[in-house]
Amino acid sequence: MALLDCITEKIEGKAKFGPVWKTRFGPILTVNVADPSLIEQVLRQEGKHPIRSDLCSWKDYRVCRGHAYGLLTAEGEEWQKIRSILGKHMLKPKEAESYTGTLNDVVSDLVRRLEHQRSLHEQHVVKNVADEFYKFGLEGISSVLFESRIGCLEPKVPKETETFISSINTMFVMTLLTMAMPKFLHRIFPKPWEKFCESWDYMFEFAKGHIDKRMAEVSEKISQGEVVEGKYLTYYLAQEKLPMKSIYGNVTELLLAGVDTISSTMSWSLYELSRHPQVQAALHKEITAVMKDNAIPTAADVAQMPLLKAVVKEALRLYPVIPNNARVISDRDIQVGDYVIPKKTLITLCHYATSRDEKYFSNPNSFQPERWLRKDDAHHPYASIPFGFGKRSCVGRRIAELEVHLALARILMHFEVKPEQEGNVVGPMTRTLLVPEKEINLQFLRR
Repeated sequence: MALLDCITEKIEGKAKFGPVWKTRFGPILTVNVADPSLIEQVLRQEGKHPIRSDLCSWKDYRVCRGHAYGLLTAEGEEWQKIRSILGKHMLKPKEAESYTGTLNDVVSDLVRRLEHQRSLHEQHVVKNVADEFYKFGLEGISSVLFESRIGCLEPKVPKETETFISSINTMFVMTLLTMAMPKFLHRIFPKPWEKFCESWDYMFEFAKGHIDKRMAEVSEKISQGEVVEGKYLTYYLAQEKLPMKSIYGNVTELLLAGVDTISSTMSWSLYELSRHPQVQAALHKEITAVMKDNAIPTAADVAQMPLLKAVVKEALRLYPVIPNNARVISDRDIQVGDYVIPKKTLITLCHYATSRDEKYFSNPNSFQPERWLRKDDAHHPYASIPFGFGKRSCVGRRIAELEVHLALARILMHFEVKPEQEGNVVGPMTRTLLVPEKEINLQFLRR
């Protein structure tokens, strides 16, 4: 089976073997768990310092280059310290809402770029919307991290920014290949490992350049006796007196983590809304009722849009950005259903398989956001957990949700979204993360 077909493999594995089964991915043995109750059992036993997965090739690269681990690769006390620092500035609702102004500036540029892109096509089609939202995601997380803009949404995107985006894409593809290959094969077949390292090299260089620039600006202000205040995460990390090496590692990982989440969620949400005009019409009605004559939504506004939130939840159920998460319980054996799983075993949590299981969701392959609004339509709380659970859940969840809600509300205020061609179905595939198998092209018709 192809490397990129692992979501199909998980669904077929569950149908053939039941909710718990073993597989190998190259040299890696994993126990797959594809039942919400069993996933809950795993997560409730993850311990004080849970390990998401080995990410061995990511760690090998950092050791090879002498880079520090970031939030995605660190473990134990080191991970706990970083998580606590970032959690203070990202997970509290008020802290997340404080980025509304910054994110709305980015959304304004996105709307302008979509207007420009649609003007290039006589049918007002924006080609490959995932690419446009990738740029939006990178510009958004950069504004949060650096409080500065990097030109992703300009008519002419800077070459270094384009290279950074392609580096992320290449790195995720090479992650699958390098993790599937035993280390000794890196010497025999060096190209995948070399491309993997080249991608990370550029990503670290890109992040370091922006960090150093912002830190130099801060130093200059301090030397002139100015009071320095920051509303960007690099400043907060420096205030916590983290070593610069650690700041470089964390910001690089946060940059790539913030891009795919936004791009994927925006793309699939608009894809499904374009195919369900009645839902889109109802959502537009909700947005205009809340906004009245206001042009720019706030966090308080989107809090009054339950259908908007349901649309995003349903898109994430159907297309979770991370289709399969993982845990390694390092200190003890654990009981999961009828099985005892030995310590240090890689456990794969099959979220895509559970979120499309008809046992937990009626018509599981259908886009039905209203299912999240019916009080009598209860779902198992672990059947769809796109942002994870517990200590290892997504630290940027609140900011990501706010960014998506603000962007979708504004786009639908300006445009009616339709498919480029009726009946054109786009399915998902994996590239470590879940992505569209082909371009999503949509018509953006001015309202």
